[in-house]
Amino acid sequence: MLQTLANAFRVPDLRKKMLYTALVILLFRFGAAIPVPFTDASSGILGNTSGSTVLDYLSMMTGDAFNYGTLFAMSITPYINSSIIIQLLTVALPPLERLAKEGEEGRKKLNFITRIGAIVIAILQSTAYFFYLRSGGYISLAANGTAFTGFSAVLQALVIILTLSAGSCLLMWMGEQINQKGIGNGISMILFAGIISRIPTTITYIFEYFKHGGLYYAFAPIALIIMIALVVFIVWMDNSERRIPVAYAKKVVGRKMYGGQNTHMPIKVNMSGVMPIIFASSILSLPPTIQMFFGTKIQEGSGWAKFFNLFDSSNWFYGIIYFILIIFFAYFYSTIQYNPIEMANNLRKNSGAIPGIRPGKPTSDYIAKVLSRIVLIGAILISVVAILPILFSQITALCGSPMNISLGGTSVIILVGVALETVRQLESQMMMRHYKGFLD
Repeated sequence: MLQTLANAFRVPDLRKKMLYTALVILLFRFGAAIPVPFTDASSGILGNTSGSTVLDYLSMMTGDAFNYGTLFAMSITPYINSSIIIQLLTVALPPLERLAKEGEEGRKKLNFITRIGAIVIAILQSTAYFFYLRSGGYISLAANGTAFTGFSAVLQALVIILTLSAGSCLLMWMGEQINQKGIGNGISMILFAGIISRIPTTITYIFEYFKHGGLYYAFAPIALIIMIALVVFIVWMDNSERRIPVAYAKKVVGRKMYGGQNTHMPIKVNMSGVMPIIFASSILSLPPTIQMFFGTKIQEGSGWAKFFNLFDSSNWFYGIIYFILIIFFAYFYSTIQYNPIEMANNLRKNSGAIPGIRPGKPTSDYIAKVLSRIVLIGAILISVVAILPILFSQITALCGSPMNISLGGTSVIILVGVALETVRQLESQMMMRHYKGFLD
């Protein structure tokens, strides 16, 4: 990986793209440190939490911007949620489905609709965040030490909400600029930068458990070993593929014979990459967002409090829903990326066939069956990686003080997945630049 980065940096145009991406990430980190006007959350709005709630997840994904009430506190999650909604509606609503099939123009219209949805969601999330800040006493007071009232209070609320929404929209634009002028997927790179910035804090948090003594002398190293093992497992899983054999018939064109080759059709085990994890996590962040509207009005022990506590990422219910959503989005993305009927038609047009399978519908049915099995295996594998730290947290909880690394699996999957995708993109671009055509 490091050799690939070094080789890519020697290519002038790739070097420009890499530096542009680094500049955008640097601006993101600056924005994550600029406080929103009329707020005072320098001590952190989450306090000394266990690191296991979905609010802690939002703080992790934003590089602590959510915790300290800064410009990018909402991060890129409104755009992700809008993308989920639009893609689901594309399957359900015929007008959006027709747009998706209209080629480049249709994609542009869908992207515009996604941006509008992201702005609406950003305003709603910013409003919820404002109520959460106000209920926690993180809103600045007037000069006389009292809260703003009347028109001043409305103006203060508007400034905070619009600033947070503008920060989310700015991040959405920055992500699109990375897609156009940089390297990697813009959304993934911004999430990658936010998680990377939290690594020192996470390591410090894990080694704090040495102070507990006893079994925690073993638990802390085990937690680090689990993280390293997860990285190795994710790399292995990402490189795994199912190869469907394909044989091409011989055909004579003029005096030459073409075809007659035996090859394979590769299908990746983890064909959806990190997107099922990102989408499932974003969906599970919605209940805590709703909870922020109510602030301290929800009494401890009430029915609503018990409901929202189910979405604590160390809770068994959270793990079950997380598992189901990951599998759902893995299947959803496979249906978008792979069309068995189209794949079977392409094979027949090129005089290719799967040995032992008749062309046409039997071939498409066979490909669909293989895809279904591979998607299930891949989804279960990434679900295990995401849920294993949750189980570890539950085991350590039996010892009195839970060691909450329940968000570790999610962050590791995103980090490794984004790194591998970016390196793969660099390798493909270097291959294109070093390829010599028949005219050279």
